[in-house]
Amino acid sequence: IDMTRLLTLALAAFVALPLAASAQIADAGQPVADADTAVRATADDTTDDASAPETDNPLVQYPNQRPPDFRGLNTFEAPKTQAVLRGDTPELRIGAAFAQQFQALDHSNTAAPNMVDGVNTNELVEIDPGFNLATANLTANALLADGIQVNLDVYLSSRHHAETWVKGGYVQIDDASFLGSELIDRIMEYTTVKIGHYEVNYGDAHFRRTDNGNTLYNPFIENNILDAFATEIGGEVYVRGGGALAMLGVTNGEIRGAISDLDERSFSVYGKLGVDRQVSDDLRLRLTGSTYHNGNAARNTLYGGDRTGSRYYDVLVSEPGASFTNGRINPGFTETVTSVMVNPFVKFRGLELFGTLERSSGHAASEAEARTWTQLAGDVVYRFLPREQAYVGARYNRAEGTLAGMAADVSSDRYELAAGWFPTRNLLLKVAYVDQQYHDFPTTNILNGGQFNGLMVEAGVAF
Repeated sequence: IDMTRLLTLALAAFVALPLAASAQIADAGQPVADADTAVRATADDTTDDASAPETDNPLVQYPNQRPPDFRGLNTFEAPKTQAVLRGDTPELRIGAAFAQQFQALDHSNTAAPNMVDGVNTNELVEIDPGFNLATANLTANALLADGIQVNLDVYLSSRHHAETWVKGGYVQIDDASFLGSELIDRIMEYTTVKIGHYEVNYGDAHFRRTDNGNTLYNPFIENNILDAFATEIGGEVYVRGGGALAMLGVTNGEIRGAISDLDERSFSVYGKLGVDRQVSDDLRLRLTGSTYHNGNAARNTLYGGDRTGSRYYDVLVSEPGASFTNGRINPGFTETVTSVMVNPFVKFRGLELFGTLERSSGHAASEAEARTWTQLAGDVVYRFLPREQAYVGARYNRAEGTLAGMAADVSSDRYELAAGWFPTRNLLLKVAYVDQQYHDFPTTNILNGGQFNGLMVEAGVAF
């Protein structure tokens, strides 16, 4: 990165700063919530801060739902809180999330020339500093009755799709008092049921990832190299109590609904076990293990279900727009997949440690034998200032395995350093330096000796 790029980057950051002032208007002048009173789900409790609207306001954050802003940091599954008595009149909450990045990256490779009609398809496209596409999400949450809500997520603008399209929608049930059964009421004190088309709860990493316009939960710019994220149709049942968590889910195993070729389709079965405890005022410990299995899918997308795209535009490709998942690797387990993920999380005062240990095996329909991929990722984040509204962090991520058509394993390593600031609880400004390298790809592959590095600046708003 030369001085011209650094000056351009500084100018971009300076231009982005007025967004902080404008966000004050949208946030009604409310500061970031104190750490002691912020609405953040712990193992046993979720409370609201004193400056939030009254509970009879239809725009208030509903119970049993992850807050979309600063208050939702380090929340994993939607919290199980006491139902608020509202009667049978439905109430609607509309929310949105927006993100904009400035990219200043360099890339290079050592792939051998591959001439097609006089063009070297292994020669990388020239990239310069500039602004990426602005992305946007729209969310709607309707509280239908006590403990029953429906959620709808829509992508308004995304890198891969020009049109507006629905991510998914589902019903979440935390209270079944309408059935008039004391036994069921007792069971529902510890149980949550989710039914519909939703983000599959495999592992904990997807709770800290960027989801198109929603970037406030991710202290870094991009997601893991193996990005386990998919939306499927089915149901999940949660049982929680005393800091322990158990979840079982069954879905159709695909990103869309289909009723033909039943012999080529089977259900996905997945689950999670874990413990999440606030040991003291200063210390929180969480450890979960998850597994996901589908033995015969028409097209499973556990590692290719994000149709919105990555944050690294046009790196390591030969022409603009040649890929929308730059920096990620999809192992291509479209027919069979069995994955296991373990996630430890520790928060001691302002210090956060989050890890991902993952092993996945499977194959596509055209392959006779399974291939295996492993992934390791570790985050260290330190939040400071009186209300933890600023942070610095570092992440290391490595993925290694065999791709279809390759005889030997390949791998990729990514290092990322980041810093961020919440001027208000609805706005996040962050900057990161990234360095990613690819190893052992064939000389005929464009990723042979591939690497990219540089600076990213991102501004995000969510409410």
